Amino acid sequence: MILLFPCPHLKIYGTMMNGGSNTFTGLSVFSQLIAQWAQWLANIVLGSGSFIARLLPLSSPSQYGSNRKLLQPSLSPLQEARLRDLQKRLGVPFDGSRAEHQDALKQLWRLAYPDRELPSLKSELWKDMGWQGSDPSTDFRGGGFISLENLIFFAKKYPDSFQRLLNKRDGTRAEWEYPFAVAGVNISFMLAQMLDLQTGKPSTLAGVRFLELLADDEMAFDNLYCIVFLMMDAQWLAKRASYMEFNDVLKSTRTQIERELSLEDVYTVKDLPAYNMLTG
Repeated sequence: MILLFPCPHLKIYGTMMNGGSNTFTGLSVFSQLIAQWAQWLANIVLGSGSFIARLLPLSSPSQYGSNRKLLQPSLSPLQEARLRDLQKRLGVPFDGSRAEHQDALKQLWRLAYPDRELPSLKSELWKDMGWQGSDPSTDFRGGGFISLENLIFFAKKYPDSFQRLLNKRDGTRAEWEYPFAVAGVNISFMLAQMLDLQTGKPSTLAGVRFLELLADDEMAFDNLYCIVFLMMDAQWLAKRASYMEFNDVLKSTRTQIERELSLEDVYTVKDLPAYNMLTG
């Protein structure tokens, strides 16, 4: 399985000019006054439950980093229920011995190749879909069962887009292409990390904005997954990337979707600019 390395925290380092002791003292006092004033203002404006705080635009991930923590928002009962359901799905590992999981894998094959005979659960034919070996169950580490559900959702709801990516129909492809199915597993894992969905309520910039999408769409995670897969492939083509550059492409895709999630006028998945890439 291709390893996914999360983007490191963005660190900002300040510089100071040495302008003599008097200048240094003046700057220090002035900086302290500014810091005290800023803290006082923050306590008023950004206090818990502040109406003004809700009107402030979210900062760009490129400015503060995607892991910047925010105050956890209050959720409606519907959002709470949908978040719990999603987190429950994320907690289910893929188990090749379970009939339900075997059936889901077979369903994915039928959706991907409706005119081809279904192979056995261990067959070299699975490599055609982009699994790395003859046994797809070995490629789910980190992604879990939800990554298979995401692929099935993609194939059912947006079959044209799914087939374009599966068969690498767009653009000039690399000689050494990324494996489609394994890339999908990595995207599921990346999204769960980016949206801070593993435990409790999301508190990152992207995670908090995702909760707004979840209020409108029970399947917001799955729909976002489809969008990100298309964004990743577009980045792949734009960078003329090859297999060994997959992680770099995935990181730049993460930055792009974080930027779109931070836009002020995004309230539903369909408001994301990249949503227009999807075709049914």
